[in-house]
Amino acid sequence: MRHFLKETDFKPSELDALFALARELKANRGNHAKPLAGQTWAMIFSKSSTRTRVSFDVGIHELGGHPLFLNKNDVQLGRGETVSDTAKVLSRFVHGLIVRTYDHAEVQELADTGSIPVINALTDLLHPCQIFADAFTLAERWGKGGDLVGSLKGRKIAFVGDRGCNVANSWILGANLLGMKISLAGPVGFDAAPEFNALLAKEGYAGGYHFTNDPYEAVRDADVVYTDVWVSMGKEEETAERIKVMSPFAVTPELFAAAKPDAYFMHCLPAHVGQEVTQAVLDNPRSIIFDQAENRLHMQKAILATLAQQKRT
Repeated sequence: MRHFLKETDFKPSELDALFALARELKANRGNHAKPLAGQTWAMIFSKSSTRTRVSFDVGIHELGGHPLFLNKNDVQLGRGETVSDTAKVLSRFVHGLIVRTYDHAEVQELADTGSIPVINALTDLLHPCQIFADAFTLAERWGKGGDLVGSLKGRKIAFVGDRGCNVANSWILGANLLGMKISLAGPVGFDAAPEFNALLAKEGYAGGYHFTNDPYEAVRDADVVYTDVWVSMGKEEETAERIKVMSPFAVTPELFAAAKPDAYFMHCLPAHVGQEVTQAVLDNPRSIIFDQAENRLHMQKAILATLAQQKRT
């Protein structure tokens, strides 16, 4: 059974078809095939969400399927049922699972013990749907009318802020998969976790990133400047300390100007204006944050359509 838990669950040779499908679904929205017709996909969310929930809900519907939203407390996981039993039971009812939770091991266990495809809609370790949507957003601009995935090769992305967060991790993995270069800037102590470095090495990309404590070094010659919130869900008790140590890594107009003249600014949203980014950068004509948000829908539809073609194991 095929799942999408991390970027590398798609091989490099499969990316062209996936990105082309996302472009086709976007261009023909409302007038395309319905590969999820007759299917129900359950969405188990332990973390609140706007873009992830709405894009998956709408995407499943537009592909002809029925989305079934389940807060973790709506199912017995919230009362102590094992992840394994939950996976086995839901596999008898629904055609796929979309999971947004804290522990990546939970998503992995659902995939390992169930018999239906599982999509990682965010864990504390990775956020692969976001990164594929972001990459598609860039490919639309750099590969107009031509090679979408090929247009990303050799491009540099600079990630500034919490360089050990799930989005940063996923961008490291995604950049290596896509043939991009990535440099990350953040305060000392906010580095990739050993768990992530072990995964990166297992995927054959050990050392596939550059870490620095100088944000200007990171953004030099960058084609993309990217940031995320400094306080992720579950880290609220660290708010004051994180804001204090990360304040030198805010994306200001001055920092953004240190990248290439035609560089894009990206943020997975929601943004905390005045912390990780200024309003002036968010409003810059080269800020493509809302295109990123929209493309969550189209890329996730491509992922859903691809996984839906499988037969149950």
